[in-house]
Amino acid sequence: MRKPNLIYILADDMGYGDISALNEHCGFKTPNLDEMAENGVCFTDAHATAAVCTPSRYGILTGRYNWRSRLKSSVMGGYSEALIEKGRKTLADMLKENGYRTAMVGKWHLGMNFAKEEGFVEKPDFGVCDHVDYHGKIEGSPISNGFEYFYGISGSLDMPPYIYIENDHFTAQPDHVTKGTGKGFFREGPTAPGFVHEKVLDELTEKVLEKMEEYREEPFFLYFPMPAPHTPILPASQFCGKSGTNEYGDFVLHCDDVAGRIDRKLKELGLYENTIVIYTSDNGCSPMADYPELLSQGHNPSYVFRGTKADIYEGGHRIPLIVQWPDRVPEGRRCSRIVCLCDIMATMADILGISLDAETAVDSVSNLPLWLNPDEEEVRADLIHQSIDGSLSIRKGKFKLEMCPGSGGWSEPKPGEEPEGAPSFQLYDLSEDIGERKNVIEEYPEVVKELREILKAHIFRGRSTPGPAQHNDGAAVWETIRWVE
Repeated sequence: MRKPNLIYILADDMGYGDISALNEHCGFKTPNLDEMAENGVCFTDAHATAAVCTPSRYGILTGRYNWRSRLKSSVMGGYSEALIEKGRKTLADMLKENGYRTAMVGKWHLGMNFAKEEGFVEKPDFGVCDHVDYHGKIEGSPISNGFEYFYGISGSLDMPPYIYIENDHFTAQPDHVTKGTGKGFFREGPTAPGFVHEKVLDELTEKVLEKMEEYREEPFFLYFPMPAPHTPILPASQFCGKSGTNEYGDFVLHCDDVAGRIDRKLKELGLYENTIVIYTSDNGCSPMADYPELLSQGHNPSYVFRGTKADIYEGGHRIPLIVQWPDRVPEGRRCSRIVCLCDIMATMADILGISLDAETAVDSVSNLPLWLNPDEEEVRADLIHQSIDGSLSIRKGKFKLEMCPGSGGWSEPKPGEEPEGAPSFQLYDLSEDIGERKNVIEEYPEVVKELREILKAHIFRGRSTPGPAQHNDGAAVWETIRWVE
């Protein structure tokens, strides 16, 4: 039997509550994603490794917690150096070695090494960098990380430069400067001729459909990290006003349409039955969506969860996750077990019967038992999350220990603005308090001790799965965390 194809669609800043199949009070209908949910399994306790873009993507592609890399907090910019360490095997590497065609289309946001001239310095706040040779070869791009083809952008669509990259070269030279405001915000930056922010999502989708056609005769892996519904929030004209909420809701409908186009193309090519399609998001919804405006229209992108993108709270890292695979995955099922986006590497290895090297995918756990039987026992003993300021939390069963006094992100209480006398850490019983409002840290000292020891062990061993100890990269992670002694 032919190996299954894998299409991994990663929305950018899309909340759990933005899919109507997952949110009974959703302010609009997402018909294509709802159909995917009817044809597969929805995971209701799925998480990114972090509450922001770059670290989440690192976890997906390496099967390794992002805080083990040199990036201990925040995200990278459009001009940042490559983050994935040389020699580290990625999901694309593994599949390519096992007979897959591999392509990535969309937003990379893991750094790449542009050709530079003397005097180059990366600017703060993701600003425009001078002394870049836009003619030169790009090192450390997806092409260096297991993908035989890449077409997309280096960072988020609100980060310059605004030029498509194909494989390891820019496709054009910038000839003008653009910027956006309001919900359509993007930073001022050099822009290539014909690069129009409003058209990017559909142009990338067309490229995905082209690669599906090209690869149809062989097993393939298509990684499609969309630039939406992240800022700039610019839905195509046919979606404007359709959600009945605001521009963000309209942009979510645009993303839903993209998922439908990909599903229809699979059926047209006769590939639908033997293709795994995953739809998920890199983190929770951003406040740029205008929560007050959405809430006034009866829509909450975070569903019942506290917080937003960037936060240690569930709204930061609990994300929608739908797995569709008609040949193997049951239809219309829900799975309430704990899973993580970094699990895809171990899951695909399990499907293909691949043995992973000791240093590969050190935090990845196969979810295949849950794909095949959503009622199966838990596959994960625990799970670690990270907020934008680098704060960590650990989840085991119903308890979640957060190693910071506030959100660790953009919601109240923000880092440094916590109430005087607030406990240094937070413990929540999610079975009783899914909204994370009652800190029970004083009631369960034995749980705090257990979770803290597990967290420390996972940090010091360089892995959270069975196997030989590994090293963390960059500054030792325990030097950046106050509480490990």
